[in-house]
Amino acid sequence: MKNELHPYQDRKKLKWNGFYLSEHTSQLTKEKKEQAVLWPQKPLMMQGEINQILTTALTKNQPITLQKEELDQEGHYLPNIVGVIQAYDELGLFIAGEKVHYDEIRHVALGRAVKWSDLT
Repeated sequence: MKNELHPYQDRKKLKWNGFYLSEHTSQLTKEKKEQAVLWPQKPLMMQGEINQILTTALTKNQPITLQKEELDQEGHYLPNIVGVIQAYDELGLFIAGEKVHYDEIRHVALGRAVKWSDLT
């Protein structure tokens, strides 16, 4: 006799969704809004100023803080990109694993290198 039953398919997380109460979901939504940070608009820099700071950062291997001229869907600036310049070419630079074109840079500033002895 052939077994006609279907094998059990586990629904994984889907089966637990019914256990969330409305208080839990409202609290999670509230916490998500509190964690959302609005990044202020930094002053627009001229290309010469940007080039000077980028050259200094490259020669001294200093970290930089960079704000792109890009907005999210709600019209807010994206988080600053912080790190050391990893590489560059004629179109842009690589910082923190992201390619940033030179014409996308709104503001750049030198950061302070954190020494291992300052970590506590």
